[in-house]
Amino acid sequence: QLQLVESGGGLVQPGGSLRFSCAASGFTLDYYAIGWFRQAPGKEREGVSCISTSGARIVYADSLRGRFTISRDNAKNTVYLQMNSLKAEDTAVYYCARARHCSSYTGEYDAWGQGTQVTVSS
Repeated sequence: QLQLVESGGGLVQPGGSLRFSCAASGFTLDYYAIGWFRQAPGKEREGVSCISTSGARIVYADSLRGRFTISRDNAKNTVYLQMNSLKAEDTAVYYCARARHCSSYTGEYDAWGQGTQVTVSS
């Protein structure tokens, strides 16, 4: 059964960093784009970043560009999200998801991880 599992969340102070992993099983990651989304309390789910099948095309939400970095290692069937200079407003549940192509529309993704909580607080 296909599965995406996020890890790396937790509690971090403002200005700190976290590195998320999205590990895929039950399918070959090579043929899929992987997107990261987040959902903060009281807000809609929003796109964070996406990486194409080869990693040649990468997109970031405009407000996050420069702080977040997405990468992939197809040999390990894993996608990573490095988050630096974290702010309180980054507090959210973060999800990775699978699609044929990168999209900001959640409906384009046919498999989702369980989510990992990020709390940025002093």
